[in-house]
Amino acid sequence: MINKQYIKRKIDSGFTYASVFAKWVAIAIALGVVGGITGSLFHMAVNTVTSFRGEHSWTIFLAPVAGIIIVFLYRACKIDEETGTNHIISSIRTSIKVPIIMAPLIFVSTVLTHFVGGSVGREGAALQLGGSIGAMAGELLHLDEKDMSLVIMCGMSSVFSALFGTPLTATFFAMEVISVGVIYYVGLVPCIASALVAYKVSIIMGLPPTVFKIGSEIPRLSLSSVTQVGVLSALCALVSILFCVTMKHSHDLFRVHVKNTYLRILIGSAILIAMTLIVGTRDYNGAGGDVISAAIETGEAAYPAFVLKIIFTAVSIGSGFKGGEIVPTFFIGSTFGCVCAPLVGADPCFGAAIGLVAMFCAVVNCPVASVFLSFELFGGQATVLFAVACGVSYMLSGYYGLYSSQKIMYSKLKPEYININAK
Repeated sequence: MINKQYIKRKIDSGFTYASVFAKWVAIAIALGVVGGITGSLFHMAVNTVTSFRGEHSWTIFLAPVAGIIIVFLYRACKIDEETGTNHIISSIRTSIKVPIIMAPLIFVSTVLTHFVGGSVGREGAALQLGGSIGAMAGELLHLDEKDMSLVIMCGMSSVFSALFGTPLTATFFAMEVISVGVIYYVGLVPCIASALVAYKVSIIMGLPPTVFKIGSEIPRLSLSSVTQVGVLSALCALVSILFCVTMKHSHDLFRVHVKNTYLRILIGSAILIAMTLIVGTRDYNGAGGDVISAAIETGEAAYPAFVLKIIFTAVSIGSGFKGGEIVPTFFIGSTFGCVCAPLVGADPCFGAAIGLVAMFCAVVNCPVASVFLSFELFGGQATVLFAVACGVSYMLSGYYGLYSSQKIMYSKLKPEYININAK
């Protein structure tokens, strides 16, 4: 005998799934369009000021002016200068509100920082732009607290995808970065939909995806290659700890000893100018994309490059300039991998690629997103070796990370729920 109530419940359940699916696909597509346009415009703005800075070395001397403008803008908008990527991550897990004004603030301040040669990246702005756009959409649609978290993740993945041209990495990074050891699979459909739409928008707007051609033959999977990758990744884990500790202590040092935010960024500007003149090159100003490309494609990198980049980035962000730490992480990982690869018997070009991915994984604690990053940046020929690099660097980097609001939910040493702050 057919149970009519049972059939009705199943039909109602099917309609519920279909309606929720349609709702989130629609929201994700809209966010993908907005995030794609915003991310593409931001990418173009950063590229424009970077090109101008490359042709006019005097822009570094405008760092104090840019710094004062950045501090003034945050104060005028009544936004704490500490509000940034950590705030976005916290908003997904808690009821913390994301200020809508953050989007234009981080856009303008990051472009200004790149204009004067602050050693920063773009992804911090991407996550903050995307989070602000998502929060704005959530308020317009009157979403509840749980749905608000999901829409913020959608916004993050869309702008990240538009900036780097890596939709899979953007999708899993947004789901994985919040709580280490937990992937929020509920966000898979909306995040990948918004990331793919944003990616397509960026292509339409003339921005090619970020890809690198490794300037050497990819080693075959063997005990030798796995050992080389494992040792190099372990060394990258140590460098990642150095980077995270330096970033944290430089941040604390500036704030403890220089209370006034205007004076703090002026001192940071002076140090940045002095260091640039001392090293005699502009390689460490801005994101350093040319240096990353040279390490991966030609196997060329200066031995102290990764140390100098750590210092330049710590001073820039610690003193109050705005931007992200991920592209500097690419710089540090690729140059370190390039110069250390011969020590373990690996090719410098391939070592640079392994270093980039291993460093990224270690500082963000997102091994799945990191494997996808290797696939989207370098192709799938050595995915297993990159996965080995991610596993080793993830485990040996301990409970360190760039984002203090990130929660370590599960132990890296055994299958155990621990729920402690990432340190």
